[in-house]
Formats: sequence, C-alpha cells, structure tokens
Amino acid sequence: MSMVNLSGGRGSGSDRYGSSGGGGPGGGAGGSSNGYGGNSGGSSNGYGGYSRNDSSRSSYGGGRGSYGGGGSGGARRGGAGGGGGYGLDRYSNSQSGGPGNNLKKVDWSRVNLIPFKKNFYSPSPVLMQRSQAEVDEYRARMEITVKGYDVPKPIQNFSDYELPDFVLAEVRRQNYEAPTAIQAQGWPLALSGKDVVGIAKTGSGKTLGFIMPAIVHINHQPALKFGDGPIVLVLAPTRELAQQIFSVAKDFGSSSRIRPVCLFGGAPKGPQIRSLHDGAEICIATPGRLLDILEMGKTNLSRCTYLVLDEADRMLDMGFEPQIRKIITQIRPDRQTLMWSATWPREVRKLAEDFLKDYTQLNVGSMDLSANHNILQIVDVCRDADKENKLMKLLNEMTQEKTHRTIIFCQTKKKVDSVTRGMRRSGFPAMGIHGDKSQPERDWVLKEFRSGKSPILVATDVAARGLDVDDVKFVINYDFPNGTEDYIHRIGRTGRSGKKGTAYTFFTHGDANKATDLVAVLQEAKQIVNPELAELAAMKSWGSVGGRSRWGGGGGGGGRRGGGGYGGRRY
Repeated sequence: MSMVNLSGGRGSGSDRYGSSGGGGPGGGAGGSSNGYGGNSGGSSNGYGGYSRNDSSRSSYGGGRGSYGGGGSGGARRGGAGGGGGYGLDRYSNSQSGGPGNNLKKVDWSRVNLIPFKKNFYSPSPVLMQRSQAEVDEYRARMEITVKGYDVPKPIQNFSDYELPDFVLAEVRRQNYEAPTAIQAQGWPLALSGKDVVGIAKTGSGKTLGFIMPAIVHINHQPALKFGDGPIVLVLAPTRELAQQIFSVAKDFGSSSRIRPVCLFGGAPKGPQIRSLHDGAEICIATPGRLLDILEMGKTNLSRCTYLVLDEADRMLDMGFEPQIRKIITQIRPDRQTLMWSATWPREVRKLAEDFLKDYTQLNVGSMDLSANHNILQIVDVCRDADKENKLMKLLNEMTQEKTHRTIIFCQTKKKVDSVTRGMRRSGFPAMGIHGDKSQPERDWVLKEFRSGKSPILVATDVAARGLDVDDVKFVINYDFPNGTEDYIHRIGRTGRSGKKGTAYTFFTHGDANKATDLVAVLQEAKQIVNPELAELAAMKSWGSVGGRSRWGGGGGGGGRRGGGGYGGRRY
C-alpha cells in the first residue's frame, strides 16, 4: 500500500524563541533554535506526528495513532506545535482508509440468526432473601452506583451464586476471599444477559468481571464446528493488556477446556491463525491485528455472541474508533455487549449509544478518573540532576522490605535504558521495557518480573495500562508523565485488589505546568500535599499546558481527530 507524505512545514524561526510549526496536513514541527525549539516533527505517511521521546506511541504530541496531529512545543519558549492534521488513518493515504476496507459489510436483516441463550443467572435463596436495605448499604459501602432497569442484587459472597465448579476451584487456588465491587455487581448483570457499561478505576478486578460470565456463556452454547470463529471476542487497546486478559482467560477456562487465543501486532500471524483454526472459543485481540486476519479470511465473527470492549476510552484515545466500528459490523446485532472504561467522556458515551441496547451503567467510585485511595502518594520536588541519587537512596530503603516489587516509569526509551544500566551497575536486579524492545524480549522481561527473579521493572508508558502483576509494592515516577491521567494509571499498578501500595514521584520545575492538576489528584485521594508542590501550583507565572510559558511552547491545534500538540518541556 503506497503512503504519501502530508506533513506540515517546519517553523522558520531561528532565534532562541523558535516559531510555530507549519499548518499543513498532519501538522509541522515547532521551530528550533540553539536546541530550544520544538521537538517533534509533523505527521507523514499517514502517521500522527509524535515527539522524539514519545515511546508509548500514544495520543500525546499527535501520537502514532490513527489520526494525524500537531507536534509538541519545545522547551524554554519553544515554538508552538504544528497545526492539527487531516486525521489520516495510520494504514492509508485516505481519510476513510485503513484496515478492514475490504471487509464486506454484513446485512444482518437478511441473515437467519439462530437463537442463543444469554441469561444464566440463578441467585441462591440467601441472596434472594437479602433485603433492599441490606443491598443499598452494601452498594453504598462499596461505592457502587447502578443505572438501569430490573438490576439484580450484587453477589456479596461466592456462595450467593451457584458458580461452576471449575470457577470455584480457580477462586480457591488463587485465595480470593470475596468478589470485588465490580465483580459483585457486574457478574449478575452479565450473567443475566444484559448489555453493560462498567466504569471503574484500575485494579478493580474488572478482567475477571467479564471473563467469568464469558466462560459460563460459552458453556451454554453449541460446540464450535470446523471453520467457526470465536464465541467471545474481547477487544483491548494494547498487546500488554490483551496478554493479561489472555492469562486470566487461560487460568479460568482451562478446567472446562475452553481455548483462548490472543491476537496482537508485533508477533507472527501464523501461530495466531493456527490457534484460531484449532477452535478458540475466546479471542482477545487488538483491533488492527484482528482486522488484518478478518481481511485475510482466516477467521470470522459469525458465531460471536458475547463482545467486550475493554478500556474503551483508551482505544478511542489511540484512534481505534474506525477499526472498532468495522469489527462490530461483522458481529450479529443481538449479541451481548459489555464495555469497560476508566472514564466516561462524550466519545465513549456515543459508542455505547451506538452499539449497546438498553444497557445498564455500573460505576464503582467516581466517574471522574481518580487515584486509588489505597495508594500512599509521595511527591518529591527536586532538580533533574538529583533524581539518580534520590532513586538509589529509595531503592536501598525499599529492598530492605520482604516484598519490594517495584515499577519505575520514565518518559523516554533512552532514559529507561540509562536508568536500568545505572541500577544494574549499582547491584540492583532491574530490567527495562519499552516500545523498541522485541516482543519476545518484552515477554521475557515481564516473565522475570512476575516471577520475582527481577523485582525491579523500568518502563515507559507502554506498560502503564493493562500491566496486571500481583503484589507490586512500589511505583516510582522517575519522570512525571504527560498529564495526571497517565499519572493515575501509572500509580494504579500498585494497591490492587484492596492491597496497600506506595507511589513516589520526582517532580521538577520543568513539570510546573502540571502542578495544579497533581495537587487536585492528591487532595481528592486525601493525601498530604508537599508545600513546595503547592507553591508551584500557586505560582501562575509558570503557565499551563498548551500555553506559551517559560517552560514550554503551545500545543498544536485540533482535537482527537485532528491532533493537538502537547505543550510543555520534553526530554
């Protein structure tokens, strides 16, 4: 497929203040001068522009997502980011292009759909006798809010519902004491065959919240025949999250001989296609790879009756909406659909309205993204040059504890590598992971981290979402992320499943334009606010994200589809 270069022009400024980037399709780079100008180039070849340090390939700085975007402003009066792009698909030189273009849209009104069963809910007599006052008290205590009709009572104990023996066996093996809030209310909703929108913070147990009902659903459907596609489809934004879901599905489905398959880019298609041909009842996939395989005719979704969209907000942020819509056209309209999200923005609401029917909305905690209150948050306002010594001091203290599994987040791939090398030279068993690592290497590093052989993981934001590792005791933000949303997702790797955790953050004056938002996160979680951080937040002279302040150039114009650059100092 041919690609075209549609990047905007570079800013022409040559003085120390830089200049705005070009306003062409895709957005140009900010001007540069004496090393202070804009960092990132505009988009080309259908990719959104992204800054040189954007290892996560996320939507920031235009992102390497499906839509073109502006570049980021440089440090110290750097030029403004490039203008918003036309919104090109990453795989195409046309706005409507991309994977899935060759898929034939199914006219479901002309298809004779075989009825299927999706209501398997049978509460125990104890649950049926539980009063509404008891139910209301439990929901209030667990911060559960439900909007919908005929909502079943939450399962407060595993004995409240006649769970299949294979599920109970795995529950006992993993020493689960009781369902989490999302499972307590999500299971009866899903087992009743309802469409569900679930909004919950990280570490809520939502993966098992949709996998357990999926396994029950599969066991009530006719067995797969040769040539059939999966019965359950789970779409996830990243391969890391897809692999985490696959692991849970494998654990809970093995005793009933349910076979999951995981489809994601960066790995050969052959083994994935063979697993589909062998008969996989559950398919966990990233949208792009699934569309590739559907277009090849190597699988189909005609048997899919249970659809899950996990981290829907993240998938939309990454530009996957066109791919999601193409995939859903291949699935029968009377399916059961569950959508999970950490936030509830307008775009996610629109997707729910388009593809879910009479859905029940389940919220655990606030609908606004907030930090887990089980996490102690400590912010150290320091100079960039002091970070390495402070990190070594922290690690010396942490490693004295019996459990000290730690994730350290850096903003750039180069920083991940240098921090990892420094720690290994100092005798700490650290390993690094970022977007330039091969898939086998990433898998091996995560395996070593999970096993405890290498209890310190250094990562870019590529690991910030979907990295579900038990007993992460500490998170360290060596570099502060692009914004508080990423900060919340980073620290959410600890304090999971009701456990306590600690997050340390090094915050420099170069991060000052994010101080106000960080203070708000800390206050909401009832944390102590470092006086130096509060002082930075109060000093309006530092400017704000997107503004031309001393600390960074303005971001490019445009929204999610046109890309806006990210203003602020980048490393």
